[in-house]
Amino acid sequence: MANSELKSVSKIYPSGELALYKVNLTFGDGEFVAVVGGEKSGKTTLLRLISGLDEVTEGQIFIGDNDVTSAPSRDRDIAMIFQGGSLYPSLNIFENIAFGLRMRKVNNTVIEQRVKAAADLLGLNDVLFRKPKALSAEQKQLVAFARAIAREPKLYLLDDPISGVAPEVRERLRSVLINLQVRMKGTFIYASKNVNEALTMATRMIVLRDGFVQQFDTPANLYDYPANAYVAFTVGSPTINFVNGAVIEREGENVFALFDGVRFPLTENTVKRFTNIDEYAGTGKKVILGIRPEDVTVGKDGLFAATVATSESICGDIYADCEKGQLSLVVKSEKELAKGDNVDLEVDMTHAHLFDADTRLTLLARDEGYIKTDRAEADVVPFTYDEEEQLKKKFSLSKADKKKKK
Repeated sequence: MANSELKSVSKIYPSGELALYKVNLTFGDGEFVAVVGGEKSGKTTLLRLISGLDEVTEGQIFIGDNDVTSAPSRDRDIAMIFQGGSLYPSLNIFENIAFGLRMRKVNNTVIEQRVKAAADLLGLNDVLFRKPKALSAEQKQLVAFARAIAREPKLYLLDDPISGVAPEVRERLRSVLINLQVRMKGTFIYASKNVNEALTMATRMIVLRDGFVQQFDTPANLYDYPANAYVAFTVGSPTINFVNGAVIEREGENVFALFDGVRFPLTENTVKRFTNIDEYAGTGKKVILGIRPEDVTVGKDGLFAATVATSESICGDIYADCEKGQLSLVVKSEKELAKGDNVDLEVDMTHAHLFDADTRLTLLARDEGYIKTDRAEADVVPFTYDEEEQLKKKFSLSKADKKKKK
Protein backbone atom coordinates (compact mmCIF):
# COMPACT_ATOMS: atom_id res chain seq x y z
CA MET A 1 0.00 0.00 0.00
CA ALA A 2 1.08 3.61 -0.60
CA ASN A 3 0.09 6.95 0.82
CA SER A 4 -3.17 8.57 -0.23
CA GLU A 5 -3.30 12.26 -0.98
CA LEU A 6 -5.58 15.20 -1.72
CA LYS A 7 -4.04 18.02 -3.78
CA SER A 8 -5.77 21.43 -3.71
CA VAL A 9 -9.21 19.81 -3.57
CA SER A 10 -12.19 22.15 -3.56
CA LYS A 11 -15.90 21.45 -3.62
CA ILE A 12 -18.32 24.15 -4.68
CA TYR A 13 -21.91 23.09 -5.20
CA PRO A 14 -23.87 24.23 -8.30
CA SER A 15 -25.76 26.63 -6.03
CA GLY A 16 -22.46 28.40 -5.33
CA GLU A 17 -22.17 27.12 -1.76
CA LEU A 18 -18.56 26.53 -0.69
CA ALA A 19 -18.12 23.14 0.99
CA LEU A 20 -14.31 22.66 0.92
CA TYR A 21 -11.54 25.00 -0.21
CA LYS A 22 -8.10 23.98 -1.51
CA VAL A 23 -7.60 21.03 0.82
CA ASN A 24 -4.12 19.46 0.82
CA LEU A 25 -3.80 16.29 2.89
CA THR A 26 -1.75 13.10 2.95
CA PHE A 27 -2.67 9.88 4.73
CA GLY A 28 -0.04 7.28 5.57
CA ASP A 29 -0.42 3.53 5.77
CA GLY A 30 -1.99 2.33 9.00
CA GLU A 31 -3.02 5.78 10.25
CA PHE A 32 -6.20 6.46 12.19
CA VAL A 33 -7.11 10.00 11.12
CA ALA A 34 -10.04 11.77 12.75
CA VAL A 35 -11.85 14.66 11.05
CA VAL A 36 -13.59 17.05 13.46
CA GLY A 37 -15.50 20.29 13.18
CA GLY A 38 -18.92 21.81 13.69
CA GLU A 39 -22.00 21.67 11.48
CA LYS A 40 -21.27 22.34 7.79
CA SER A 41 -17.54 22.23 8.47
CA GLY A 42 -17.01 19.84 5.55
CA LYS A 43 -16.42 16.54 7.38
CA THR A 44 -18.91 14.44 5.43
CA THR A 45 -18.12 16.24 2.18
CA LEU A 46 -14.44 15.33 2.57
CA LEU A 47 -15.30 11.63 2.93
CA ARG A 48 -17.75 11.74 0.02
CA LEU A 49 -15.12 13.26 -2.26
CA ILE A 50 -12.53 10.65 -1.31
CA SER A 51 -15.08 7.88 -1.84
CA GLY A 52 -16.27 9.20 -5.19
CA LEU A 53 -19.86 9.74 -4.04
CA ASP A 54 -19.38 13.45 -4.88
CA GLU A 55 -17.26 14.98 -7.65
CA VAL A 56 -14.49 17.46 -6.87
CA THR A 57 -14.80 20.94 -8.34
CA GLU A 58 -11.05 21.22 -8.67
CA GLY A 59 -7.94 19.39 -7.46
CA GLN A 60 -6.80 15.78 -7.48
CA ILE A 61 -7.28 12.71 -5.28
CA PHE A 62 -4.75 9.87 -5.19
CA ILE A 63 -5.24 6.50 -3.51
CA GLY A 64 -1.91 4.75 -3.57
CA ASP A 65 -0.24 5.70 -6.84
CA ASN A 66 -3.54 5.99 -8.70
CA ASP A 67 -5.21 9.28 -9.61
CA VAL A 68 -8.84 8.46 -8.79
CA THR A 69 -10.21 11.99 -9.14
CA SER A 70 -12.62 10.94 -11.87
CA ALA A 71 -12.87 7.25 -11.00
CA PRO A 72 -16.22 5.80 -9.85
CA SER A 73 -16.53 4.61 -6.25
CA ARG A 74 -16.28 0.94 -7.20
CA ASP A 75 -12.79 1.49 -8.63
CA ARG A 76 -11.31 3.34 -5.64
CA ASP A 77 -10.62 0.40 -3.32
CA ILE A 78 -12.35 2.04 -0.36
CA ALA A 79 -15.01 1.01 2.12
CA MET A 80 -17.37 3.55 3.63
CA ILE A 81 -19.27 3.02 6.88
CA PHE A 82 -22.18 5.30 7.72
CA GLN A 83 -24.11 5.95 10.89
CA GLY A 84 -26.73 3.25 11.40
CA GLY A 85 -25.05 0.65 9.23
CA SER A 86 -27.32 1.00 6.15
CA LEU A 87 -28.01 -2.74 5.95
CA TYR A 88 -30.22 -4.38 3.33
CA PRO A 89 -33.33 -5.54 5.25
CA SER A 90 -34.21 -8.32 2.78
CA LEU A 91 -30.77 -9.97 3.00
CA ASN A 92 -29.50 -12.07 5.89
CA ILE A 93 -26.34 -11.01 7.71
CA PHE A 94 -24.08 -13.31 5.68
CA GLU A 95 -25.30 -11.74 2.44
CA ASN A 96 -25.11 -8.22 3.85
CA ILE A 97 -21.44 -8.78 4.66
CA ALA A 98 -20.85 -10.44 1.28
CA PHE A 99 -22.70 -7.81 -0.75
CA GLY A 100 -19.72 -5.70 -1.79
CA LEU A 101 -17.71 -8.78 -2.71
CA ARG A 102 -20.51 -10.16 -4.86
CA MET A 103 -20.80 -6.81 -6.66
CA ARG A 104 -17.11 -7.16 -7.56
CA LYS A 105 -17.68 -10.72 -8.78
CA VAL A 106 -15.33 -12.28 -6.21
CA ASN A 107 -15.52 -16.09 -6.34
CA ASN A 108 -17.70 -17.88 -3.79
CA THR A 109 -14.83 -19.61 -1.98
CA VAL A 110 -13.10 -16.30 -1.23
CA ILE A 111 -16.43 -14.72 -0.23
CA GLU A 112 -17.13 -17.47 2.27
CA GLN A 113 -13.62 -17.24 3.73
CA ARG A 114 -13.74 -13.46 4.13
CA VAL A 115 -17.27 -13.32 5.53
CA LYS A 116 -16.52 -16.00 8.11
CA ALA A 117 -13.23 -14.34 9.06
CA ALA A 118 -14.95 -10.96 9.53
CA ALA A 119 -17.82 -12.54 11.48
CA ASP A 120 -15.40 -14.40 13.72
CA LEU A 121 -13.40 -11.23 14.36
CA LEU A 122 -16.50 -9.28 15.38
CA GLY A 123 -18.43 -12.04 17.17
CA LEU A 124 -21.19 -12.36 14.57
CA ASN A 125 -21.07 -16.10 13.88
CA ASP A 126 -24.32 -16.77 15.74
CA VAL A 127 -26.36 -14.25 13.72
CA LEU A 128 -25.07 -14.83 10.18
CA PHE A 129 -28.37 -16.23 8.93
CA ARG A 130 -30.69 -13.81 10.68
CA LYS A 131 -32.24 -10.72 9.10
CA PRO A 132 -31.17 -7.22 10.27
CA LYS A 133 -34.51 -6.60 12.03
CA ALA A 134 -33.61 -9.35 14.53
CA LEU A 135 -30.40 -7.61 15.59
CA SER A 136 -29.66 -4.96 18.20
CA ALA A 137 -28.33 -1.55 17.20
CA GLU A 138 -24.87 -2.63 18.33
CA GLN A 139 -24.98 -5.81 16.24
CA LYS A 140 -26.17 -3.92 13.17
CA GLN A 141 -23.21 -1.59 13.38
CA LEU A 142 -20.86 -4.54 13.82
CA VAL A 143 -22.28 -6.00 10.61
CA ALA A 144 -21.48 -2.73 8.83
CA PHE A 145 -17.90 -3.00 10.14
CA ALA A 146 -17.72 -6.63 8.99
CA ARG A 147 -18.93 -5.73 5.49
CA ALA A 148 -16.16 -3.14 5.25
CA ILE A 149 -13.29 -5.33 6.47
CA ALA A 150 -14.39 -8.27 4.28
CA ARG A 151 -13.54 -6.05 1.33
CA GLU A 152 -9.93 -5.56 2.56
CA PRO A 153 -9.76 -2.06 1.04
CA LYS A 154 -6.90 0.43 1.10
CA LEU A 155 -9.00 3.07 2.85
CA TYR A 156 -11.78 2.84 5.42
CA LEU A 157 -13.99 5.93 5.48
CA LEU A 158 -16.19 6.23 8.57
CA ASP A 159 -18.85 8.92 8.80
CA ASP A 160 -19.58 9.10 12.54
CA PRO A 161 -20.68 5.46 12.51
CA ILE A 162 -21.11 5.01 16.26
CA SER A 163 -23.25 8.04 17.04
CA GLY A 164 -26.91 7.71 17.90
CA VAL A 165 -26.49 4.69 20.17
CA ALA A 166 -26.51 4.35 23.96
CA PRO A 167 -23.32 5.59 25.67
CA GLU A 168 -22.27 2.13 26.87
CA VAL A 169 -22.77 0.72 23.33
CA ARG A 170 -20.82 3.61 21.85
CA GLU A 171 -17.97 2.90 24.24
CA ARG A 172 -17.84 -0.76 23.18
CA LEU A 173 -18.03 0.11 19.48
CA ARG A 174 -15.24 2.63 19.90
CA SER A 175 -13.01 -0.10 21.35
CA VAL A 176 -13.95 -2.37 18.47
CA LEU A 177 -12.93 0.27 15.93
CA ILE A 178 -9.57 0.89 17.59
CA ASN A 179 -8.82 -2.84 17.70
CA LEU A 180 -9.99 -3.31 14.11
CA GLN A 181 -7.68 -0.60 12.83
CA VAL A 182 -4.71 -2.21 14.57
CA ARG A 183 -5.53 -5.73 13.40
CA MET A 184 -6.42 -4.82 9.80
CA LYS A 185 -3.42 -2.48 9.45
CA GLY A 186 -5.63 -0.30 7.24
CA THR A 187 -5.89 3.48 7.00
CA PHE A 188 -9.01 4.74 8.79
CA ILE A 189 -10.43 8.23 8.15
CA TYR A 190 -13.07 8.89 10.79
CA ALA A 191 -15.40 11.91 10.77
CA SER A 192 -16.95 12.76 14.12
CA LYS A 193 -18.64 15.60 15.97
CA ASN A 194 -17.31 14.17 19.24
CA VAL A 195 -13.89 15.77 19.60
CA ASN A 196 -13.01 14.10 22.91
CA GLU A 197 -13.73 10.70 21.42
CA ALA A 198 -11.60 11.49 18.38
CA LEU A 199 -8.72 12.55 20.63
CA THR A 200 -8.61 9.10 22.21
CA MET A 201 -8.72 7.24 18.89
CA ALA A 202 -6.69 9.15 16.34
CA THR A 203 -3.00 9.16 15.48
CA ARG A 204 -3.63 12.50 13.73
CA MET A 205 -6.61 14.85 13.52
CA ILE A 206 -7.94 17.28 10.92
CA VAL A 207 -9.77 20.30 12.32
CA LEU A 208 -12.20 21.82 9.80
CA ARG A 209 -14.16 25.07 9.95
CA ASP A 210 -16.60 26.11 7.21
CA GLY A 211 -14.71 24.12 4.59
CA PHE A 212 -11.22 25.32 5.55
CA VAL A 213 -8.56 23.12 7.13
CA GLN A 214 -7.42 24.80 10.35
CA GLN A 215 -4.75 22.27 11.36
CA PHE A 216 -3.78 18.64 10.71
CA ASP A 217 -1.59 17.25 13.47
CA THR A 218 -1.35 14.81 16.34
CA PRO A 219 -3.88 15.18 19.20
CA ALA A 220 -1.11 16.26 21.60
CA ASN A 221 0.19 18.92 19.23
CA LEU A 222 -3.31 20.25 18.55
CA TYR A 223 -3.88 20.65 22.28
CA ASP A 224 -0.51 22.14 23.20
CA TYR A 225 0.32 23.99 19.96
CA PRO A 226 -2.93 25.12 18.31
CA ALA A 227 -2.37 27.03 15.07
CA ASN A 228 -5.22 29.43 15.80
CA ALA A 229 -7.90 30.26 18.33
CA TYR A 230 -10.48 27.99 16.67
CA VAL A 231 -8.28 24.91 17.10
CA ALA A 232 -7.62 25.85 20.74
CA PHE A 233 -11.37 26.20 21.30
CA THR A 234 -12.23 22.94 19.52
CA VAL A 235 -9.66 20.67 21.19
CA GLY A 236 -10.20 20.35 24.93
CA SER A 237 -13.06 19.92 27.38
CA PRO A 238 -14.20 22.06 29.04
CA THR A 239 -13.35 24.52 26.28
CA ILE A 240 -10.49 26.96 26.71
CA ASN A 241 -11.05 30.34 28.37
CA PHE A 242 -10.53 33.27 26.01
CA VAL A 243 -9.66 36.73 27.29
CA ASN A 244 -10.54 38.80 24.23
CA GLY A 245 -8.97 42.21 23.76
CA ALA A 246 -6.05 41.91 26.17
CA VAL A 247 -2.94 44.05 25.60
CA ILE A 248 0.72 43.28 26.21
CA GLU A 249 2.81 45.49 28.54
CA ARG A 250 6.41 45.38 29.78
CA GLU A 251 7.66 46.37 33.22
CA GLY A 252 11.41 46.01 33.22
CA GLU A 253 12.11 42.38 32.44
CA ASN A 254 8.53 41.34 33.21
CA VAL A 255 5.81 41.01 30.57
CA PHE A 256 2.07 40.97 31.26
CA ALA A 257 -1.20 40.50 29.43
CA LEU A 258 -3.60 43.12 30.80
CA PHE A 259 -7.40 43.02 30.74
CA ASP A 260 -9.90 44.99 32.82
CA GLY A 261 -7.41 45.65 35.60
CA VAL A 262 -6.08 42.09 35.83
CA ARG A 263 -2.40 41.54 35.05
CA PHE A 264 -1.59 38.05 33.79
CA PRO A 265 2.19 37.51 34.09
CA LEU A 266 3.65 35.80 31.00
CA THR A 267 6.26 33.17 31.82
CA GLU A 268 9.81 33.34 30.49
CA ASN A 269 9.14 30.46 28.11
CA THR A 270 6.04 32.20 26.71
CA VAL A 271 7.94 35.45 26.18
CA LYS A 272 10.73 33.58 24.38
CA ARG A 273 8.21 31.94 22.06
CA PHE A 274 6.37 35.22 21.33
CA THR A 275 7.42 35.60 17.70
CA ASN A 276 6.99 39.38 17.30
CA ILE A 277 6.56 40.73 20.80
CA ASP A 278 7.75 44.26 19.90
CA GLU A 279 4.73 44.64 17.62
CA TYR A 280 2.48 44.19 20.65
CA ALA A 281 4.29 45.24 23.85
CA GLY A 282 3.23 48.76 24.76
CA THR A 283 1.52 49.40 21.41
CA GLY A 284 -2.07 48.71 22.42
CA LYS A 285 -2.44 46.07 19.74
CA LYS A 286 -4.98 43.53 20.97
CA VAL A 287 -4.43 39.82 21.61
CA ILE A 288 -6.57 36.89 22.67
CA LEU A 289 -5.21 35.23 25.80
CA GLY A 290 -6.15 31.56 26.09
CA ILE A 291 -6.10 29.75 29.44
CA ARG A 292 -7.30 26.17 29.92
CA PRO A 293 -9.83 25.69 32.77
CA GLU A 294 -7.56 23.08 34.37
CA ASP A 295 -4.88 25.79 34.71
CA VAL A 296 -7.13 28.00 36.85
CA THR A 297 -7.86 26.84 40.39
CA VAL A 298 -9.44 28.18 43.53
CA GLY A 299 -6.81 28.88 46.19
CA LYS A 300 -5.52 31.32 48.75
CA ASP A 301 -3.81 34.59 47.82
CA GLY A 302 -4.49 34.00 44.12
CA LEU A 303 -3.85 36.27 41.17
CA PHE A 304 -7.20 38.03 41.65
CA ALA A 305 -10.53 37.73 43.43
CA ALA A 306 -13.71 36.79 41.58
CA THR A 307 -17.35 35.87 42.18
CA VAL A 308 -18.88 32.51 41.29
CA ALA A 309 -21.65 32.84 38.69
CA THR A 310 -22.39 29.15 38.09
CA SER A 311 -20.97 25.79 39.18
CA GLU A 312 -21.36 22.24 37.82
CA SER A 313 -19.78 18.79 37.99
CA ILE A 314 -18.26 17.40 34.79
CA CYS A 315 -17.04 13.80 34.85
CA GLY A 316 -16.55 14.01 38.61
CA ASP A 317 -14.67 17.33 38.53
CA ILE A 318 -16.17 20.61 39.73
CA TYR A 319 -15.97 23.57 37.34
CA ALA A 320 -17.23 27.06 38.09
CA ASP A 321 -17.74 30.15 35.97
CA CYS A 322 -16.12 32.98 37.92
CA GLU A 323 -16.46 36.66 37.07
CA LYS A 324 -14.60 39.87 37.81
CA GLY A 325 -15.92 42.87 35.93
CA GLN A 326 -15.79 42.01 32.21
CA LEU A 327 -13.53 39.04 32.86
CA SER A 328 -15.10 35.56 33.00
CA LEU A 329 -13.14 32.33 33.51
CA VAL A 330 -14.20 28.72 33.89
CA VAL A 331 -12.08 27.32 36.74
CA LYS A 332 -11.48 23.95 38.35
CA SER A 333 -12.27 23.51 42.04
CA GLU A 334 -11.65 20.73 44.54
CA LYS A 335 -14.67 21.73 46.60
CA GLU A 336 -18.32 22.56 45.97
CA LEU A 337 -18.96 26.19 45.07
CA ALA A 338 -22.22 28.12 45.14
CA LYS A 339 -23.42 31.10 43.17
CA GLY A 340 -22.25 34.31 44.82
CA ASP A 341 -19.21 32.81 46.55
CA ASN A 342 -16.14 35.03 46.57
CA VAL A 343 -12.97 33.15 45.62
CA ASP A 344 -9.29 33.80 44.94
CA LEU A 345 -8.11 32.40 41.61
CA GLU A 346 -4.66 30.98 41.04
CA VAL A 347 -3.65 30.96 37.37
CA ASP A 348 -0.89 28.72 36.02
CA MET A 349 0.38 30.68 33.01
CA THR A 350 2.91 28.02 32.00
CA HIS A 351 0.60 26.69 29.28
CA ALA A 352 -1.09 29.96 28.28
CA HIS A 353 -1.82 30.63 24.60
CA LEU A 354 -1.68 33.93 22.75
CA PHE A 355 -3.43 34.75 19.47
CA ASP A 356 -3.64 37.91 17.40
CA ALA A 357 -7.08 39.47 17.98
CA ASP A 358 -7.60 40.14 14.26
CA THR A 359 -6.03 37.18 12.45
CA ARG A 360 -6.80 34.70 15.29
CA LEU A 361 -3.45 33.01 14.49
CA THR A 362 -1.09 31.91 17.25
CA LEU A 363 1.67 34.28 18.28
CA LEU A 364 3.78 31.58 19.91
CA ALA A 365 6.49 29.63 18.09
CA ARG A 366 6.81 25.93 18.74
CA ASP A 367 9.44 24.86 21.23
CA GLU A 368 11.16 21.54 21.97
CA GLY A 369 7.90 20.15 23.37
CA TYR A 370 6.40 20.01 19.88
CA ILE A 371 6.75 16.49 18.47
CA LYS A 372 7.08 17.07 14.73
CA THR A 373 5.69 14.48 12.36
CA ASP A 374 7.21 13.79 8.94
CA ARG A 375 4.09 15.18 7.26
CA ALA A 376 4.12 18.51 5.44
CA GLU A 377 0.71 19.43 6.89
CA ALA A 378 2.32 20.12 10.26
CA ASP A 379 3.98 23.26 8.83
CA VAL A 380 0.91 24.67 7.08
CA VAL A 381 -0.29 28.04 8.38
CA PRO A 382 -4.07 28.35 8.08
CA PHE A 383 -5.86 31.30 6.53
CA THR A 384 -6.44 34.25 8.82
CA TYR A 385 -9.97 34.84 10.07
CA ASP A 386 -10.47 37.75 7.65
CA GLU A 387 -9.11 35.76 4.70
CA GLU A 388 -11.61 32.99 5.36
CA GLU A 389 -14.47 35.46 5.73
CA GLN A 390 -13.53 37.20 2.46
CA LEU A 391 -13.42 33.88 0.61
CA LYS A 392 -16.80 32.85 2.02
CA LYS A 393 -18.19 36.25 1.02
CA LYS A 394 -16.78 35.84 -2.48
CA PHE A 395 -18.59 32.54 -2.97
CA SER A 396 -21.81 33.77 -1.40
CA LEU A 397 -21.76 36.76 -3.79
CA SER A 398 -21.22 34.39 -6.71
CA LYS A 399 -24.24 32.46 -5.48
CA ALA A 400 -26.31 35.67 -5.36
CA ASP A 401 -25.20 36.60 -8.89
CA LYS A 402 -26.36 33.23 -10.20
CA LYS A 403 -29.78 33.75 -8.67
CA LYS A 404 -30.06 37.18 -10.33
CA LYS A 405 -29.25 35.69 -13.73
CA LYS A 406 -32.09 33.22 -13.30
